[in-house]
Amino acid sequence: MEQEEVYEVLIQQSVAVLIDGNNVEMSVHTMMNRDDAMVSYDTLVPRLLDDRALNRLIYFREGQSISHKLAERLHRNFHGSVVPCHKSADIPLTIKATQLAPKVDTIIIVSGDSDFFDLVRHLKGQGVRVEIAGVKHSTSSMLREEADYFHPILKDDCFVFSS
Repeated sequence: MEQEEVYEVLIQQSVAVLIDGNNVEMSVHTMMNRDDAMVSYDTLVPRLLDDRALNRLIYFREGQSISHKLAERLHRNFHGSVVPCHKSADIPLTIKATQLAPKVDTIIIVSGDSDFFDLVRHLKGQGVRVEIAGVKHSTSSMLREEADYFHPILKDDCFVFSS
């Protein structure tokens, strides 16, 4: 039996992670059956990146009541930023994705919202790899199929907030 040669491949992709905070929070609450469940971005983001370089991480959330602890943690661990949105995160996230498209190899949209279907199609047409991360049962099947890859958010990626 011949032995296969193994080659080491160095992956040098620049990745932007754009998070639809409201959508992910509602999905996680449903999956965990608890309103105090949250995503552990310390666990999720490294899994999404899978040894690729993080270019940007932006957390979009409707409303002004964004946790300062979350904002500080995203900044400290990922140089991430939090963007409060007037209404839905859909338009600000879409604008940012189109602005980042020429600057990154991959955009990971953390949302299950089918409203992002046309954005995914547009970004792919621009030559950007587009991945979706979301809770499987609440992520649009059209969105999962249009993306280059789907990352399920699992219970292991979450925790229950205790005050």
